[in-house]
Amino acid sequence: MSETTLSARPAKPGFDFDRGPALVTAILFILAGVAIAQAVDLHQAVLYGLGGLLGVSLYHASFGFTGGWRRFSVEKRGRAMRAQLLMVGVAAAAFIPMLALGSPLGSPLGNPIVGAVAPVGTSVLIGAFMFGLGMQLGGGCGSGTLFTVGGGSARMLLTLVFFIIGAVVGTAHLPMWLELPSLPPISLGREFGIGGGLAVTFAGLALIALLTVIIEKRAHGSLEATPAAQHSNLTRLFHGPWPMVWTGLLLAGLNVATLLIAGHPWSITFGFGLWGAKIAQFAGVPVETWEFWNWAGPAKALGNSVLADTTSVMNFGIVIGAAFAAALAGKFAPKVSVPLASLLAAVIGGLLMGYGARLAFGCNIGAFFSGIASGSLHGWLWFVLAFAGSWVGIALRPVFGMDGFRK
Repeated sequence: MSETTLSARPAKPGFDFDRGPALVTAILFILAGVAIAQAVDLHQAVLYGLGGLLGVSLYHASFGFTGGWRRFSVEKRGRAMRAQLLMVGVAAAAFIPMLALGSPLGSPLGNPIVGAVAPVGTSVLIGAFMFGLGMQLGGGCGSGTLFTVGGGSARMLLTLVFFIIGAVVGTAHLPMWLELPSLPPISLGREFGIGGGLAVTFAGLALIALLTVIIEKRAHGSLEATPAAQHSNLTRLFHGPWPMVWTGLLLAGLNVATLLIAGHPWSITFGFGLWGAKIAQFAGVPVETWEFWNWAGPAKALGNSVLADTTSVMNFGIVIGAAFAAALAGKFAPKVSVPLASLLAAVIGGLLMGYGARLAFGCNIGAFFSGIASGSLHGWLWFVLAFAGSWVGIALRPVFGMDGFRK
């Protein structure tokens, strides 16, 4: 549900596909996986492969948050939002018990596992609002930006560039923001136990889903029917669109796999900040002296190859996986003709998302999806403020020649 130009060319009938792009992306995907296995290890290559599966899934279902939130805000249709909530709930059903039981029972690899649990403070309030506003101007969220770039969107490539810039600037300022009033990380699983944490999480998700149902029925009299499949059997597997609910369940399963293999849930935006920091460092900016990059985790990532960073290799997998899916669907159609005002919105949106994600300890994936699934209170705070920011962003879209609230 990201804003994208991927539908610029209709899918071809039958099993026809873009042979050239499909072959190139398939070879690139395999070569990159081999390179990661040799440069780091097989474990890292597996995570890269998971990223590829995420990219294919996101592309074929257009499973982003930006379009789904905008559609609910503007048209009062909540089908996409309910699929997102179901996805979070299914992941939480696995995450909260696993994190409470700890690594001996939580990971078959014997690795320690940690959830996406972060402080609840001013930085989350401001950062989440900025992110929500930015994703409506940028035209995609964290995951949406990656899979639409993979599908050939030049506009989203610009969003990604400024997303990276905003993220690295956020690393410079985060220590200052953390000096403002804040509560420590709060885990519902730790506070209420496994049963209580699950009950509170499920109740919160169900309440939001019920709200979308009530609002949609009041606006339209009934819930929107699931669109009829354009293709059947294997054709739909390659061409899409995949059913949104089933894709949400698949994404939940892939996030659980990420927790087991990586030792932490799926995240995206730390990789952006790392890429920006390495580029800045290469250009002579002493980012290694910044407080953020002297913390244990970031310092280790900055000192190692980018291929050793699990978030980065999964991001690479998402982009190439989405490109491969677009080629198989016959929709890989890069488009560079974009109005100047829309490009300006992409720049502003990217900066807001990058900076906001760093302040809020994640984006729609790291904070909302993985955060709430981990039982983190900051994930709920992120959702409320990001949705408010998204609403403001929708109202501002017409300023840049984009659709917003209808009169």
